[in-house]
Amino acid sequence: MKSKVLVLIAVMLAAALFFAACQPAAPAAEEAAPAEEAAPAEEAAPAEEAAALSGQLQLAGSTTVQPLAEELAAEFMAANPEVSIDIQGGGSSVGVTSAGEGTVDIGNASREIKDSELEQFPNLQIFTIAYDGIAVIVNPGVELAAGLTKDQVQAIFAGEITNFSEVGGSDAPITVVSREEGSGTRGAFEELVMEYKDEAGEKQIKPIVESALLQQSNGQVMTVVSTTPNTIAYVSFGFLDDSVTAVAIDGIEPTVENVKNGTYAIFRPLNMLINGAPSELAQAFLDYILSDGQTLVAEDYITVE
Repeated sequence: MKSKVLVLIAVMLAAALFFAACQPAAPAAEEAAPAEEAAPAEEAAPAEEAAALSGQLQLAGSTTVQPLAEELAAEFMAANPEVSIDIQGGGSSVGVTSAGEGTVDIGNASREIKDSELEQFPNLQIFTIAYDGIAVIVNPGVELAAGLTKDQVQAIFAGEITNFSEVGGSDAPITVVSREEGSGTRGAFEELVMEYKDEAGEKQIKPIVESALLQQSNGQVMTVVSTTPNTIAYVSFGFLDDSVTAVAIDGIEPTVENVKNGTYAIFRPLNMLINGAPSELAQAFLDYILSDGQTLVAEDYITVE
């Protein structure tokens, strides 16, 4: 009996061990949850496009530069609708003074800037945007088949020659038409045509005859000469048309091509002036003029390229 009990106990122990061995082993620890994938970094936002230009520019000065500046401004404003550019005349001296005193953003001058002006406004910056020839013109009724020499032109505007018959024309008194004092066109004409050297070899300017009919713009000069018999004047190349006759000087016709090839010597720079550092908008306008704007310049003037 005792031996049967021992056998039974042994069988029970063996069964217990068997069942224990059959149970799956519990994991020592929960498997670590897979690491969450890092959220992809947000793509950097593309750099903001350059802010569109906006604002207003005021220009004043040379009536020679004015129509060119207006055409350039129209193209610039078409490309930059938030920009407004207002352009007034007044003459080159007004352009220099207005820029120097800061009453305009940009001054226009159709001549070299005088040393005295640079002394008065030492921070004045000069940007040459084009070159422009100056043509001597007469009323279409005046016949000068051989043209004029530079010396003859000087003598006519100084009042020393008073009849067209003295220079190969018909017997008719000469009426001189000129720009007003302070005009860049007049200043350049005086420098390029009316200058002479005195007995001491010093440069002097012969004054334009007092009886000259003074006009406030190139446009007014064109109107007077085209409608008044026996008149003579000088005007920017940019204003020439068939209503007047342009005169050859020393046998050279007043054309852009002849300025470029160096045979026609009566030309001057067209300048824009800023006192100190340009504003962002003014600089952008100047950058346009000196790059893409030169295509427009080339239509009637001489480019700076």
